[in-house]
Amino acid sequence: MVYTQEEVEAHLAKLEGWQLEEGRWIVRKFIFSNFMKGISFVDEVATISEAFDHHPFITIDHKNVTLRLTSWDDGGITALDIKEAHQFNELFEKMRSGEKR
Repeated sequence: MVYTQEEVEAHLAKLEGWQLEEGRWIVRKFIFSNFMKGISFVDEVATISEAFDHHPFITIDHKNVTLRLTSWDDGGITALDIKEAHQFNELFEKMRSGEKR
């Protein structure tokens, strides 16, 4: 079931860093200390995505990794997008906590 814009916004309020874009995507930019940490993150994102059988659009710009999620077959944002975004946030926090500051 596709969420309404109001439902998406309510979920995003509880989902750090993610924003609604063009009314059909949820998007977050993850920033890493170096290129290889971003690539390691993308490798883990791929593993999570395969488990969900739901794949984000991924853009890698040096130390920045941007993920975009939508449920194409359903025509918008669904619970699957929100669940996967939570998993990506958990992964990011896990990776970030392992970095020296």
